[in-house]
Amino acid sequence: MIKRTVYIGNPAHLKLKNQQLLVQEPLGDVKGSVPIEDMALLVLDHYQITISTQVINSLQGNGVCIVTCDAHHLPFGITLPLYGHTEHSERVKYQLEVSDPLKKQLWKQTVIQKIKNQEALLKLNNRVHEPMEMYRTTTKSGDTTNTEGKAAQHYWKHLFPDFQRNRFGDAPNALLNFGYAILRSIVARALVSSGLLPVLGLFHKNKYNPYCLADDIMEPYRPFVDKMVVNYVNNNGETDALTKEVKAYLLGIATQDVWIDGQQRPLMIAVTTTTASLYKCYTGELRQIKYPELD
Repeated sequence: MIKRTVYIGNPAHLKLKNQQLLVQEPLGDVKGSVPIEDMALLVLDHYQITISTQVINSLQGNGVCIVTCDAHHLPFGITLPLYGHTEHSERVKYQLEVSDPLKKQLWKQTVIQKIKNQEALLKLNNRVHEPMEMYRTTTKSGDTTNTEGKAAQHYWKHLFPDFQRNRFGDAPNALLNFGYAILRSIVARALVSSGLLPVLGLFHKNKYNPYCLADDIMEPYRPFVDKMVVNYVNNNGETDALTKEVKAYLLGIATQDVWIDGQQRPLMIAVTTTTASLYKCYTGELRQIKYPELD
């Protein structure tokens, strides 16, 4: 069963009753309820939402990722359980012992699949995509020549007209930011469920970043967010307004169908396939991370 993403954008009291999350309005009326075991992400997007420790413990016990948003309605914080797998200590041991050459090879695979998916999206939208093949095929171990960055320059130049990818830039940067933040939460949750520490990255090593590995593994998934944003812009025009409609649309990234390992799966399920394969790469059972292919 596909786990649910629950978004709350109004003042509310969150309570627990019979292992269900009750959403209660300030005046006391119950607006709705959701079985906690059916949830994967809970997005809290209002400063007047209250939640008890009991509710938090129940959510974490079921592997639910709690995402809080800032004053600009962008995801700001992620709350995850400390561990989410019965073999947590053994799996972390393998993660800690992974060699640098293996990390570099896994990062090469990650960059290649990201560029391949970017190329597919450009081609799907009749944009100039030919140079992407050269970047993809010349990627080296550890991406020492930064083909990821070179490919990104071409990608963003052609994906949207007169566009610069910048966190605080013009439309549709805000939509991309929101989509990426939700994607990051999905990937971090899957890593914890696979018994891995999101902080220990393959390539990302920023000492201030507690989600380095999530930032690594989400790279080939970013073009799926880009695809949703492109489709939204094509159908509705450029906007930077994160309306409820826009956020509801982007939260649908979790259920977007993707091709992975020869099968079509919802993206949230595909991410768990990726993180499970990453662990097997650490143990030597696999030599290749399983990533989705954009079509």
